[in-house]
Formats: sequence, structure tokens, C-alpha cells
Amino acid sequence: MHDDQHGTAIITSAALMNASEMIGIKIEDMKIVVVGAGAAAIACSTMYKELGVKNLIMCDSKGVIHKGRTDLNKYKKEFITQTDITTMEEAFKDANMVLGLSKPGTFSQEHIKLMSEEPIVFTLANPTPELFPEEVFEVKPKAIVGTGRSDCPNQVNNVLVFPFIFRGALDVQARTINMQMKICAAKAIANLAKEPIIEELKESFGNLTYGKNYIIPIPFDKRLMVEVSSAVASSAVESGVARVKDFDLEKYREKLISMI
Repeated sequence: MHDDQHGTAIITSAALMNASEMIGIKIEDMKIVVVGAGAAAIACSTMYKELGVKNLIMCDSKGVIHKGRTDLNKYKKEFITQTDITTMEEAFKDANMVLGLSKPGTFSQEHIKLMSEEPIVFTLANPTPELFPEEVFEVKPKAIVGTGRSDCPNQVNNVLVFPFIFRGALDVQARTINMQMKICAAKAIANLAKEPIIEELKESFGNLTYGKNYIIPIPFDKRLMVEVSSAVASSAVESGVARVKDFDLEKYREKLISMI
């Protein structure tokens, strides 16, 4: 488990789960473009495939990763597109989602224009995203947009993940953190966004409600420890990697609640 890789995969998966629900398209039916082919992008793409994504196109600094490329390492080769797409423009054409894990300027408003009418756009380059939300909305007003920034709606940040996935794994003495545990963590985060925001956060963040500008919880939501840690711990037990015997989920949740 590496925070910048798998933590990013989990939080973007949580955001994708809710965003796909909002636009009414199943994850497995989406066309997804991943711009960036580093460790985080590969971890995200691997998890998306576990969620059922079939049409995923990855792009690196030289463009689309396709079967005609001869400069690919073994990690990138796993994501050679099975289509005839070879250009960024073809990749973005009618795409339902783009995940940016690259740098500012790697794709533009012109690329966003090529996407579906209600696209999911996660521009996660830090500190400056590939595109700011207002730039996306100028060309796709119905888009769902997330960045890594705290001063924009939908902060897609792995800080929502790593403290709590480790809490759950350590509390049941898990031998490893497997994909099932990661998916359960993502589902727990996604589900928490659908709950009313807690009172103590309203003064700072307003009365946030589940919708296009609030697809994942804010990092200061104390319930994350309860929901994510318990989901991860339970999944570790169910998947046979926990060393702790006689795990009682309700008692564990009560313990976590007493700590916040």
C-alpha cells in the first residue's frame, strides 16, 4: 500500500462511483481517459479495471499508449489500448471521464469540448491543475469537476484515505492490504458523501449536500475514521488476511466512535 499510488486510486474511485451515479452511466460502460502514466495513474487505472472499466485509454507525455508504440516499459504495456485510437483528440472524443495526473497544459478546453455532454473531469495535478473548474465549465457547463485543491469544490485528495485504511488494517493485524479492502474503502467514502454534513462543519463549509459540487466528503469529517476503518477491517476479515480472531464489527465501530 503506497499512499500516493493506491490512496489516489481509492479516492478517485470513490469520486467516480458517485459521479457515475449522478450522470446515470454505469462505470463498466464508460470511456475513460487517463492523462499521465506514472505510478499513481497506473494504480488508478488498475483499480478502475477492477471496478469493471473496459474502455480505458492511457496517455503519457508522448501521447496515447497504443500498440504501435515501441518505447513502452512493462507497466505501460499493461494499458495499451485495444482500440485503433492513436491521438489525444480521438481519445477524448465522446469520453465520459478524464483523470489528469500530469501537469498544467497537458490537455486543454479543446479536448474537453470533445467529451460527452456531462463529463467527469478530475484534474489532479498539484499545485496547479491541468485545468481549473471554471475553465471546464466554460465549455461543458454540466460537467462534474474535481481537483486536488482545498479552495475548489470536490477536493479529490488521498488524505481522506490513508489514515483510515491503515487504521482498519492494523486493528485487525492484516497481512496485506488487498484490492477488496481498497474497493470497500472507496465505497465507504462514496457512501458517506450521501449523508448530511455534521453540524460542527457547517460554520466553515456551509450546508453541503450530496450533488455535483459535493461528490466526496470533506477531509475534516470525523466519520471517515469510523466508516472507512470499519469497512477496511471487515473486508480484511472476510477476505482472510486478518490475524485477529473473533472480530466483532459492532464493537469495533463503537470503539472508533468513542475515539472521535
